[in-house]
Amino acid sequence: MNASLSWIKAYVPDLTAGYQEFRDAMTLSGTKVEGFTQFDKDLDKIVIGQIDKIEKHPDADKLLICQVNLGDENVQIVTGASNVFEGAKIPVVKDGGKVAGGHDGKMTEGGITIKAGKLRGIDSYGMMCSIEELGSTREMYPDAAENGIYILPDDAEIGADAIEYLGLHDANYEFEITSNRVDCYSVLGIAREAAATFRLPFHGIEPKIEKTIEDIHDYLEVEVEDPDLCPRYTCMMVKNIRLAPSPMWLQRRLASNGIRPINNVVDITNYVMEEFGQPMHAFDYDTIHGHKIIVKRANDGDLFVTLDGQERKLDKDILMINDAERPIGIAGIMGGEDSKITDDVQTLVFESACFDGTNNRLSAKRLGMRTDASGKYEKGLDPNNALPALIRACQLIEELDAGDVVGGTIDIYPDPVEEKQILFDPERINAYLGTDIDEETQLSFFPPLEIKYDPSTRMLTIPTFRQDLLRGADIAEEVARFYGYDNIPSTLPDSEEMSGRLTRGFVVQNKIRETMRAYGYSEAMTFSFESPKVFDKLHLVADDPHRNAITISNPLGEDYSIMRTSLINGMLTSLAINYNRRNKTAALYELSNIYLPKALPLTELPDERMTLCFGFYGDGDFFDLKGTMEEVLTRLGLKMSRDYVADGSIAFLHPGRQAKVMIKGGREQIGYLGEVHPQVSKTYGINGKAYVAQVDAQALYEYANFDKKYKEIPKYPAVTRDLSMVMDKSIPAGEIENVIAKCGGKLIESYSLFDVYEGERIGENKKSLAYNLVFRAKDRTLEDKDVNPVIDKIIEKLKEKNIELRS
Repeated sequence: MNASLSWIKAYVPDLTAGYQEFRDAMTLSGTKVEGFTQFDKDLDKIVIGQIDKIEKHPDADKLLICQVNLGDENVQIVTGASNVFEGAKIPVVKDGGKVAGGHDGKMTEGGITIKAGKLRGIDSYGMMCSIEELGSTREMYPDAAENGIYILPDDAEIGADAIEYLGLHDANYEFEITSNRVDCYSVLGIAREAAATFRLPFHGIEPKIEKTIEDIHDYLEVEVEDPDLCPRYTCMMVKNIRLAPSPMWLQRRLASNGIRPINNVVDITNYVMEEFGQPMHAFDYDTIHGHKIIVKRANDGDLFVTLDGQERKLDKDILMINDAERPIGIAGIMGGEDSKITDDVQTLVFESACFDGTNNRLSAKRLGMRTDASGKYEKGLDPNNALPALIRACQLIEELDAGDVVGGTIDIYPDPVEEKQILFDPERINAYLGTDIDEETQLSFFPPLEIKYDPSTRMLTIPTFRQDLLRGADIAEEVARFYGYDNIPSTLPDSEEMSGRLTRGFVVQNKIRETMRAYGYSEAMTFSFESPKVFDKLHLVADDPHRNAITISNPLGEDYSIMRTSLINGMLTSLAINYNRRNKTAALYELSNIYLPKALPLTELPDERMTLCFGFYGDGDFFDLKGTMEEVLTRLGLKMSRDYVADGSIAFLHPGRQAKVMIKGGREQIGYLGEVHPQVSKTYGINGKAYVAQVDAQALYEYANFDKKYKEIPKYPAVTRDLSMVMDKSIPAGEIENVIAKCGGKLIESYSLFDVYEGERIGENKKSLAYNLVFRAKDRTLEDKDVNPVIDKIIEKLKEKNIELRS
């Protein structure tokens, strides 16, 4: 959205801020200024002069010697312009003054300083200026001569500031407007923001027409067949159109906004669109067949020629403006060629309507058209703005004597939009903002915004053009904006829940990542989408729960058509990539979600469970994998006992080298680990042993314990015993360690396996394990009578499991 400062000041006359001050203040209050163009930049000492006498240069055929009256002095200026004449009023830059461009019309950074000098031997004390040398163009000043001096109108005052007369003491601002502030796509909307920002009165417009002739209902009939796409349609008529150039003030305002003036009627529609943010369209009444307007959808395949001469193919979702026989315009986008305004127009129909923003945007996109009007309509305009804008246009017609306004208005508005009301609660606003702004100050921000306050009910009445104000929090934001974000003190949140800290889940995840990195694993990230084929690659049976996967309704392809129920496929694929790239070893981990449906087809959101998967090939074996798992659980502070139970049910793991990870005395499984089945490894392209583990990380959120307790250095010496035992190879070491821990009670401080032996000396299918046991008491030195009963108890329990002491 562009708006000139002078136009904004027309509604906030007390505004005295400079260009940069205005930019900074508006940006801080929430109406961000992207940048601005200062029209009088590099222009200095330029006044209005009148040429009193012209003589030919004695030594140059193309040069003229002019005697110029500047009001307070007469100066001699030599010029090569051919369009000057005696009595002409022209802009003159005095000796030492500056212009914005060179003689070739090209802009020069910093401007050009004009100094007195001689031209072919004749003194010249200044320069007469073209419109380009004043930093503007003929597009904005169409009355300017091409390649000549700009001749000012006869009413220009000699000696006056030429820049002020031309309206160049101004700047055009480019505002970045968010889509929820459609009211700011207008100069009036920006002016309201400026008034509230600088705490100044806002002088809005209440358009009215002083004199009308006849009645529009005697000339025109309007019917809206699709009110869902056109909630409001209004129109007025003007007879006896008198086309002429617009007055200078209107041309200057349009030019300052970058709009080229054309004629009074076209300029008025452009002016109102910029001023009110309400697009308008004018039809030639004599081209409307049947003198009837019908607003309805097009038919599929209809063809329509727009104002730009292009033939457009329509469909049933495009809203059209029709007369009694044919379409005459695409609603909210562009009019038709057959009903365009020509120089012969006698009677105009002004249309000001509100169209559905979403439909308008989609229609413009399908047609490949995006006009100034559609750009505003697609934001969702305020229907209550349509009629005031229409009256404003007819008011300008009357003021500029561009025609005679026909009395009455056709206004089809079946479901009017009502103003909202929001409770004003200053204490709650202060609680939101962490401020202590008094009630009177808060209320002072609302009048410029046209928000009304009723002290008896403490309700704020929100104008319909403020579609973004819906609740108390929005009112608090308005107070914050205009009080000044830079004036709001920094405060700590009152709520403990709002204090900055990581959730328990993130703490656990970070500890897991820290542990995996410490053990040499690199983090991997794989897709959450997988192919149904992975279940066969993992040799899963038909009724395996992992096959109960969620199917994606709009997949990228079959290879990404389901949500993963395990991280194993992604891990093996990543290991295989490393293997095929000839990396001798690779150790990876992934901490991500898996997606477990509660029922298929889905009736509710699935269980998204954070899961840890890690694996490696190369250096290491099953016990290294188990050691990593144990370290993860230890660093998470799991106090409960955990067991590794041999299992052969997982199809993609080696049947004799896999185990379940159990906690709570074997009552709950939190994961599994093992060597990858050789056939599965081969399927993935790994020609060697690979090892993987998966654990339910989300279950660990509950069991993790990061409390650290100090233990003093022992005062009393320890007693050690070594036990060497013989057992069947099938008995895991974990069974022995469970017996030692349980029977050792409070006296057992630690135990460690220090020898494993298999050989002929102990028999076939036997093995020998030797443990070192350390006993210690906190309150005394242990003696044999304390330790021996414990050793005997351990031995008895081991015998029950067919484990004998090695002789």
